[in-house]
Amino acid sequence: MKPALLGGVLLATALCAHSASDQTIKIGEINSYSTIPQFTLPYRQGWQLAVEEINAAGGLLGRKVEVIARDDAGKPEEALRHAIELTAREKVDVLAGGYLSNVGLALSDHAQKNKRVYIASEPLTDAIVWDKGNRYTFRLRPSTYMQAAMLVEEAAKMPARRWATIAPNYEYGQSAVASFKELLKAKRPDVEFVGEQWPALGKLDAGTALQATMQSKPDAIFNVTFGADLAKLVREGNQRGIFPKVPVVSLLSGEPEYLDVLKDETPRGWIVTGYPWDQIDSREHASFAANYYRRFNEYPKVGSVVGYSTMQAIFAGIKKANSTDNEKLVVALRGLKFSTPFGPAEFRAIDHQSTMGAYVGKLDLRGGKGTMTNWRYADGKAYLPSDAYVKARRPADAMK
Repeated sequence: MKPALLGGVLLATALCAHSASDQTIKIGEINSYSTIPQFTLPYRQGWQLAVEEINAAGGLLGRKVEVIARDDAGKPEEALRHAIELTAREKVDVLAGGYLSNVGLALSDHAQKNKRVYIASEPLTDAIVWDKGNRYTFRLRPSTYMQAAMLVEEAAKMPARRWATIAPNYEYGQSAVASFKELLKAKRPDVEFVGEQWPALGKLDAGTALQATMQSKPDAIFNVTFGADLAKLVREGNQRGIFPKVPVVSLLSGEPEYLDVLKDETPRGWIVTGYPWDQIDSREHASFAANYYRRFNEYPKVGSVVGYSTMQAIFAGIKKANSTDNEKLVVALRGLKFSTPFGPAEFRAIDHQSTMGAYVGKLDLRGGKGTMTNWRYADGKAYLPSDAYVKARRPADAMK
């Protein structure tokens, strides 16, 4: 071979090798950044920290990690549009994110149709891993069933027999109430549910909802509202003297995202799932919290933990598969063990649900701010249903 031709071949080979080594691993991230910033902005910072850490350590499979983020504005159709663009044009290796349950279900459906791995970071509906579960969707956070089970453990100890519920009228709220009813009745056959309020998400008329609720004369209330609706409910209930007179068991209300808004209006005594970030002294959490504060000059929220853990799970899956091939990733993710600031977790092979847990405790006031007291960490694996229960709800083809 002539020297000039040989030189050209060597140069082309070198350029191809260089191009391959420079190719990034792309993660398409879709979330409600403009709609629910109190959660999604800390969430973004959480995954940014994880990406910065992995890239500083040399990346994955010798390649840098790049996250391409999109805002779904809390609308399933927007999330789907972005998913199509990220999959077809950006050629992302993995999809992640989602906040609202209806958005998560839309992304899960896209993942199944396009055979693209989707890590549902925040959507809590049970349907995403059971009734509408599929081969390509994995869920990080403890589901409505799991968190309801954690709360039922405490609710069953209460003398309350007559229960009322207040929940947003969409997939998440419906799923949470159904699970709470099912699990509480199993532990306490004597309880009855005497009233239900189903306000549209983000449109709670707190006065009307509470008036109707109290007309049913409940001994206790199960609350599923969050965000601005939660603030309205608490304020109205405080003004009417309903809280803390009527005991409340409430999903997610101990999270800093909401306590920061409630401030000195935080209702004492509510039994909640949440995140007492300033009281956790485990090694994993201390390291995460210190690094997060150093990077963003603020304390972490639940969103921060979820964003960070989402990327940790993806990174661990790619490392185990030693590939970004989605079929290999599915195999690697089933039964995958990965680390989170809350401790070790894994994706169950049978339904792709993570065993990541949550903190359960009571709300109180400290220094004019809401906090959690008498809390404990509820390990997710202790609140998952049996394999038989899952098989009865999850489609057979999702098990393959």
